Amino acid sequence: MATNTSYMQIPQTLFASIDMGTSSFKLLIIRAYPNGKFLTIDTLKQPVILGRDLSSSCSISTQSQARSVESLLMFRDIIQSHNISRDHTRAVATAAVRAAENKDEFVERVREKVGFEVDVLTGEQEAKFVYMGVLQFLPVFDRLVLSVDIGGGSTEFVIGKRGKVVFCESVNLGHVSLSEKFGTCSGNFEEVLKMREYVRMVILEFGLVEKVKEGGFEVAVGSSGTIRAIEKAVVSGYDRDFVDNVGDFGGCKRDWRLSRGELKGIVERLCCGGDGEVERVRRERFFKRRSEFIVAGAVLLDEIFELLGIEEMEVSGYGLGEGIVADSLAKVFDGYDLNANARWRSVVRLAMRFNNKKRVKAGAQCASIAKDIFEGLRKCDKLYNNQVKLIASFEDKDLEYLEAACLLHNIGHFTSKKGYHKQSCHIIMNGDHLYGYSTDEIKLIALLTRFHRKKFPRSHHAFLEEFPEQAKQKFRVLCAIIRLSVILQQNDCVNLRGVDFFHSYEGFKLVIKEARDQPYLPGSSQPTLDNIEAELEKELEHFKKFTSSDIQARIVGCGFIKQLK
Repeated sequence: MATNTSYMQIPQTLFASIDMGTSSFKLLIIRAYPNGKFLTIDTLKQPVILGRDLSSSCSISTQSQARSVESLLMFRDIIQSHNISRDHTRAVATAAVRAAENKDEFVERVREKVGFEVDVLTGEQEAKFVYMGVLQFLPVFDRLVLSVDIGGGSTEFVIGKRGKVVFCESVNLGHVSLSEKFGTCSGNFEEVLKMREYVRMVILEFGLVEKVKEGGFEVAVGSSGTIRAIEKAVVSGYDRDFVDNVGDFGGCKRDWRLSRGELKGIVERLCCGGDGEVERVRRERFFKRRSEFIVAGAVLLDEIFELLGIEEMEVSGYGLGEGIVADSLAKVFDGYDLNANARWRSVVRLAMRFNNKKRVKAGAQCASIAKDIFEGLRKCDKLYNNQVKLIASFEDKDLEYLEAACLLHNIGHFTSKKGYHKQSCHIIMNGDHLYGYSTDEIKLIALLTRFHRKKFPRSHHAFLEEFPEQAKQKFRVLCAIIRLSVILQQNDCVNLRGVDFFHSYEGFKLVIKEARDQPYLPGSSQPTLDNIEAELEKELEHFKKFTSSDIQARIVGCGFIKQLK
């Protein structure tokens, strides 16, 4: 007899959204909970750029349709690998498809070739979902919010409060459509002026200024990739030549806000920094794929600030994709609260503030593995509590501490890889970043990040002196879980989508299913099975102390099985 819990067996908490935008297609996979917790498991973006077709015609070309299908087939494979049901998968299209004369033909081709039912959003629907996404990231539920989302073919404006939309408008101005009309404009003062005049004309024709000022707003929020890229440029010192390590914010930490003066500094550098080879390379190195359209996006945002009287804008790490998932959650979980679990959102903001996308994703993968092991232990206890009595005291909040620590364990990397676990602990303990957690809870999360590597903490460690005896023991179990989860996440030869932790009369078993068959470049550090075996053996010894039971660890497909005595 055996009981188990598996990442593959809980697809009901996984949701996928596909945003078929004007400039790119974006896949978002989220593990979501009825209590409002969001955990981004995987993301992927493909630069399809449908907007180029609409600059010369009113239809989506055969070539663009082929690129779209190719990207969506890739997304479908990833969604299926996560075992996400169709009911939890939603694909939406925005401005480019909305404006295309052959949108019905395009939607039907996607249905036939890929199997996705594409929902072509109206501008108002798009704006509403953007606002819902913002509420999952920033603590602005009770405030009158003006949300601005600059897309490739349109810009969405929405004013909302307490989850209700007061006003929304979609304006036909986007960074791709403006770039197609006026070019990149870098170093071309006359073209920049023409673009500004055109933007003002369109916004005024829509009557947007009067409508926004009539209702007013307490806080302005930007949620698009363009706005996030500009905010990143501010904290990285792009306008002041401070950019040394553009992949890691140059050692800077994000503040998730943008002032009018800071925006003008970036716009001036982009528009007047010259159109020479050096400046072009610098712009492409920093903004990467977005470099072709960033000038138009920055000028558009600058005009929005000016016309609507915005002095400062908060920046959301979430937007349309997360809003679509929130809407799906509201349909799946009756009574879903858009303002739920604000303290978890502070964990997500802290992770995204200090980490790049790669490390955020690594933290999320680590949290998923840790959740499987935690729930495996807890489920086993219901049948075998004579062997693992300590686990009986574990609660849902203990899982939240564990997942929070996993998501934050690598934030110390923003300073240096050496000793980063200590820096992660220091940031959590001393930054007043986590809202809604008690001092003891913050300390517990911080210490889990501190001891996720190097020496395993003893029960009488000085850091644990203030903890009650049972809390010390629980902490050490959580510590064993996070250490094992980090090892499994960091070893590239292990397929992280197949982790089982279960119990039988023979003892506990940890099964990591399948090994990746990926080529390694010459000279790269390839993790070996011997290294994995040694690391797993060392960490699984800690579990034996808590369970008084033998443990087997097995990587299926690698031929590795180790019985600890």
